Amino acid sequence: MKPLYARLLTPDEREALQQGLKSATGFTVRRAQMLLLSADEGLKVNEIGDRIGCQGQAVRQAIHAFHKEGLDCLQPKSRARQDDQRAFDDAARERLKELIRLSPRVVGCDTSLWTLERLAPVSYAEGLTACVVHADTISETLRSMGISWQRAKQWIRSPDKQYEAKKSAAIG
Repeated sequence: MKPLYARLLTPDEREALQQGLKSATGFTVRRAQMLLLSADEGLKVNEIGDRIGCQGQAVRQAIHAFHKEGLDCLQPKSRARQDDQRAFDDAARERLKELIRLSPRVVGCDTSLWTLERLAPVSYAEGLTACVVHADTISETLRSMGISWQRAKQWIRSPDKQYEAKKSAAIG
């Protein structure tokens, strides 16, 4: 494999890297050290890593970033994923909103009450999600849409016609 070195530095780049050595951010200091050691002393990647106390791969990444971005490589970037991680896209969210307004019996459930645990496989079967998601995912999605979800309650109804009167008389 061909050795990797940083390209020749311009006077402005050299000055910026020297200033980077005085930075309060450790990331900037290490990157500046790597680039200066590669450009000035002509050290190989693993030699720089041994001197600084890091892996050779970190040095390779720094040099490649310098060649690609220039001095912007001295600033740490966000490491967060940039792709959409939501289980429900916008169209699926609208369809979910319509689905919870229907009776579960319409989609083949044997009960007339929706639960989060019931919505998860049904949303997968309806093609709203790529896989069966956890009930917490359903809950968080509904919460983000402004829908308050509460546990389903079943009320006991007596066939006695006098039930309401007896109940209120018993309570007082």
